[in-house]
Parts: sequence; structure tokens; C-alpha cells
Amino acid sequence: MNTFGKLFRITTFGESHGKAIGCIVDGVPAGLKIDEEFIQAQLDRRKPGKSKLETARKEDDKVEILSGVFEGVSTGTPIAMVIYNTNQKSKDYSNIKDLFRPGHADFTYYHKYGIRDYRGGGRSSARETAARVAGGAIAQLMLKSLGIEIQSGIVEIDGIKAQKLDFEYAKTSKLNALDKEIEPLQEEAVLKAKDQHDSVGGVVLTRAKGVPVGLGEPMYYKLDALLAEAMMGINAAKAVEIGEGVEVVHLKGSQNNDAITPDGFKTNHSGGMLGGISNGDEIVVKTYFKPTPSIFKPQETVDIHNNAQEYNLQGRHDPCVAIRGAIVTEAMMALVLADMALLNMGKKMEHLTKIYN
Repeated sequence: MNTFGKLFRITTFGESHGKAIGCIVDGVPAGLKIDEEFIQAQLDRRKPGKSKLETARKEDDKVEILSGVFEGVSTGTPIAMVIYNTNQKSKDYSNIKDLFRPGHADFTYYHKYGIRDYRGGGRSSARETAARVAGGAIAQLMLKSLGIEIQSGIVEIDGIKAQKLDFEYAKTSKLNALDKEIEPLQEEAVLKAKDQHDSVGGVVLTRAKGVPVGLGEPMYYKLDALLAEAMMGINAAKAVEIGEGVEVVHLKGSQNNDAITPDGFKTNHSGGMLGGISNGDEIVVKTYFKPTPSIFKPQETVDIHNNAQEYNLQGRHDPCVAIRGAIVTEAMMALVLADMALLNMGKKMEHLTKIYN
């Protein structure tokens, strides 16, 4: 499936080394001011080649809006956007034309479809996430008009954890780091792995502020369930935590329950959701990214004929995918919340009477 969402939907297309990637965003209400500079700024945050902490592949990632926008506002029709690939080096992958890269989707894609697009992973490449960021930026513009803001940052790399959470600092950090004091240690870990032709994993913290009570569709389209699905759908994501996450097993009920006062919740162990519905507190999600499988060390594998082979990677790759993955988590959270906001519109008669009476 290449489409995500029910009312606010995004469909992406394209391959890593194809002519272009892009998306079609459907369900955007007419009259939304489309800030193209904001969309481009989000893509610029995700684009590769900005520092030595990222892949050397340099892509401008200039987005072009093809439809659905007139005189700067949405028309209510599908918004199509395209990003042309301009810096492919497909020959870097010619030596693995018939080999499966350990840790990649090559093996499963080939056995599912019977076709081997060896050029950087084809459709399974994280290059596709640029299209998600473009679509997610549209969702963020809609959410901003509702007073909802989404932020993200690196909370952990290679086991080195942030002690402070400064989302404003993360916006200026080339590592997207939340802790200015811990950032040098995290950067050192990334560069050390890179020098050793290896990679490291990381954890991204994503939060949404200003979310009203009531978003989420029990029983089978719960807000927390869909957020987990959205984050797990990002390349290299291997685990997701909502609120206190796995740490709740170490707490008593009396410790984990968020006391309610006339001014709101005293704590936020729930991550801003109860029963799959937003409770008005901050939405808090952690996404765990595995070490980049593209490493420059000899590895054992097999070819498409199941013959044992030794594999040596070429090309340009991120030593830590979590760094740029942080921006993708924002996009996915925005897509979920935009969808939930539209779905929530018809849940009360008072909502309908305001529109039709």
C-alpha cells in the first residue's frame, strides 16, 4: 500500500534512483494558505549532504507543486508535488546487482515481487521519505491554523542520552540534538562509527502541542495505535514508545496514573492519550531507529541464486539515519493528526449544525 490516511490522505511515488519522487495529498480543505517557503524549509531540514554527519549525496530537493493550489491557497482538489532526483550515482550499486544487502529490504522485495531494483534500494530507499515530508508539511500548515505545533529532536544516539529537552535548540543543531551539552558526545559517536566504516542507531522524541481533547477513533483507529503505525512505517524504525513507554512496567498504578486537576493533568505518563483519544495534553512519542544497514565492512550474504557471497558496499550513506529521520517523524505525526482532526468533525451533532444551520 502506498496511501496513508482516511480523510486526509497521502500517496507517494518514485524510487531512489528514478527520475523523481513525489506525492499526492488528498482531502485538504479548500482555502488553506499554502506556504511554499515552509514546505521547502521542511525539505531542506531533511535533505542529504548538509554536514559530515550525513550521506555525501547532495540533492537540492526542490519541490514543485503541480496541482491543487491556486493563488496561494488550496482548492480542495488533490495537491500533487514532485521532487526531481538530480544526484544519482546508480553505478555505485552495479557490484551488488544480484546480491542482497544484509539489513536491507532487498531480500524481501525480490522474493515478493520477483524484480531486483538494485539502484539504492529502489522504492524501499529512505529517499522516499522526502515525499512524506512534503505531504506532512501541508498537514502541518493545516494544524498550525488550529493552534497545533509539532516538534522533534534526537534524545539518544549510540546509548548517549540527552539530559535536557530543548526543542528550540534542536532546530539549529546539525544533529537535531535536544541537549546542547550532550550533543558533542553524540556527534563524536557518529563520527567514530563513520571512521570505522560502521553506523549507530538513535532515538527521536516527537511531540505535538496544542492538541485538543477528542482526536482518535476507537476502537480500531485509535490515535496512539495510528501514531505507532505511522512511525513504524518510517525506514529503519524498529520500536515506538508512547508517553512513558516500556518504563510503565516499573511503575505502580498509583505512580503511572496522571492525576487530573481543574487546570489539567499533573503529569503526562500517558503521552497525551487515553483510550486511544487525545486528552488535551502534549502528544509524546519516541521512535527508535536501528543502525544504518549500509556499512562499509565486508559482510556475508547470498545472491539471487542463493549462492554464498562476500559483499562490499560502495556509495554514499548516513552513519546515523535517526538524525534526518527526526524530520520524517514530524511529518508522519502531522499526517495522523490532520486525518484525525477531519474525522472528528462529524462526531457531534453540534459540529454539523454549526456548518449546515
